[in-house]
Amino acid sequence: MTNKTKLTILMPCLNESETIEKCVSKARAFLFTSQINGEILVADNDSTDGSADLARKSGARVVHVKEKGYGNALLSGIQAAEGERIIMGDADDSYDFSNLKVFTDALDEGFDLVMGNRFEGGIMPGAMPFLHRYIGNPILSWVGRLFFGSKINDFHCGLRGFRRDAILDLNLQTTGMEFASEMVVKASLKKLKIKEVPIILYPDGRTRPPHLRTWSDGWRHLRFLLMYSPRWLFFYPGIFFISVGIIISILLLPAPRIIGQITFDINTLMYAAFFIILGLQAVLFSIFTKVFGISSGFLPGDAETENFLKILNLERGLILGTLMIILGLASSFGSIFYWGEQSFGPINPSISMRLVIPGTVLFACGFQVLLASFFIGILTTKRR
Repeated sequence: MTNKTKLTILMPCLNESETIEKCVSKARAFLFTSQINGEILVADNDSTDGSADLARKSGARVVHVKEKGYGNALLSGIQAAEGERIIMGDADDSYDFSNLKVFTDALDEGFDLVMGNRFEGGIMPGAMPFLHRYIGNPILSWVGRLFFGSKINDFHCGLRGFRRDAILDLNLQTTGMEFASEMVVKASLKKLKIKEVPIILYPDGRTRPPHLRTWSDGWRHLRFLLMYSPRWLFFYPGIFFISVGIIISILLLPAPRIIGQITFDINTLMYAAFFIILGLQAVLFSIFTKVFGISSGFLPGDAETENFLKILNLERGLILGTLMIILGLASSFGSIFYWGEQSFGPINPSISMRLVIPGTVLFACGFQVLLASFFIGILTTKRR
C-alpha cells in the first residue's frame, strides 16, 4: 500500500442488504489491485434490514445517519470520510466499484469533481427506465447546462469522485435527492475543475423497487434547478414582459393602430400596462431571490450582483421610485386637466385612458420600487 492517495469510497445505504456486500467487496478489490491506501465508508440512513452489519462484516466502516434523506446520508459520509478524495456511488450494485481507475486518474490530474457519464459509457439492458433515459435525464441535464453554464451531459449520475475539501467548501444545503444536483450546480457556479468520464450502468441487484420515484423526484430536481437560477426563473421572463409591454405602449399611446381589419386601442394598451407591472415584479423577485440566496449560503456570491447592489442601493432606489411616482401623478393630473376641459362631463375614453394608464403604471411601479428598495436593504443588512 502507498500513501500517494488517501481515498474514501462512499456508499449511501438504505435497506440494501441484497447488494451491499457485493459493492463493498468490489470496492475492496479495487483498493487492493490499485495499491491505494483507502477506506470503504457506508453512510447508513437508519436501515432496518441489517445492511449496516453486513457492510461492517464485509470490511466497511459504517456511520449511522438518523436524519432521513439521500443528501443527509451523503453529507454525513463526506464529513466523516478520512480520505482527501472521495468516490461516491449507490449501493445497489448498478455501478462497478471494482473499476474506478478513470476517477482516480482524473483526480490525480487535478480535477475537483469527476462525473460519471452513463450515456457515453453504456447503459445495459434494463438498467435505466425508458422515461429516465430518453426524457428525464436528457432534459434535466440540458436545463443544467443552459442555466448554469455547466458542460455536464449526465447531470444525475450517482457515481462521481471529488476532492473532499472542495465539496465541503460548497456549503451544500439540500437533504434529499436534490443533493446530487446541488453539488454539480454549485461546482459549476464556483468554476471548479470538472471532468466527465465514461462509465457503465448495470441493472441493480435488488428484488425490491428502487427508492427513486420517476415523477416526484424528477419534479424535485427541476424545481431545484429553477430555484437555483433566479435569472431564468424570474429575470428573463420579467424582461420579456416589460419589453413587450413597452413596445405595445409606444405603438398605442399616440393613437389607435389598425392592422388589417383589426383596431388595437386602449384595451390592448391596458394589457401592455399589465405586462409592464408583471415584468417588474418578476425582475424584483429575481433580485430578492439572488440576494437572499447569497446571504443564506444557498447561492455563491458574484461580482455582478455586488456591483448592481452598489449602483442601485437603498437611497438611489428610493429616489428612482419617488421620481416614477411623481411622473405617474403628473400623468394623472393631465387626465384631470383634460376632464376639466370637458367641464367634468362625459369624455372620450380613447383620449383620457392614454393619460390614465401610463400614470397608473408609473405610480404602481414606483411604489413597488420603493418597497423593493427597503426590502433589499433589509436583506443586505450585515449581521453576525
